[in-house]
Amino acid sequence: MIQRGNNRTACFAARDDLTTYAHYLDEAALAHGVAIHGWVFMTNHVHLLVTPQADDSLSKTIQSLGRRYVRYFNYKYRRTGSLFEGRFKSCIIEESRYLMACLRYIELNPVRAGMVNDPADYAWSSYQAHALGKHPTLWQPHPRYLGLGSSNSERQQRYRALVTSGLSDDLVADLRQSINQGLALGSEKFRREIETLGGRRQHFLKRGPRC
Repeated sequence: MIQRGNNRTACFAARDDLTTYAHYLDEAALAHGVAIHGWVFMTNHVHLLVTPQADDSLSKTIQSLGRRYVRYFNYKYRRTGSLFEGRFKSCIIEESRYLMACLRYIELNPVRAGMVNDPADYAWSSYQAHALGKHPTLWQPHPRYLGLGSSNSERQQRYRALVTSGLSDDLVADLRQSINQGLALGSEKFRREIETLGGRRQHFLKRGPRC
């Protein structure tokens, strides 16, 4: 899931803003049944990797979070109006093939943006939990991550190695396109299953003329 600042403007201007957002997110996710597995808070957008308990759990979480955080932000900076653009964007992920890749994609955002050279140097992502052993209250480790090893140190070591291995350009492109178009990210079989269940196209449109 990704939520951007309106017109790509900043959503966070100080450390207090980030801690306040994380606190509100934790409370909203707990209230509406959303498990948060991964995140990164950037200056003007947020990425989350979550498992909602119900179809409307994520939307209720983001609505509650948005109301509280925008009220806080507008009051603090003496501004009015919306802070985030429209509705958040999200896609369904095939766990077995893409979940760990999505985690790495999310946590490598600060590196791709040129903010840090090492994801360990960025405090506002779940890399701190997966790779360095910190345990923020909002974090619920996914079973795929827990399956990396039999101990915390083993999982952290293997996860750091995964992140170091990087992501292919094709995978990054698929991730971005799936999120932006709201399409399932997975194998052809997985996409067909989601199409059947939801009655909505789950394949990328080919480039070219459209009517």
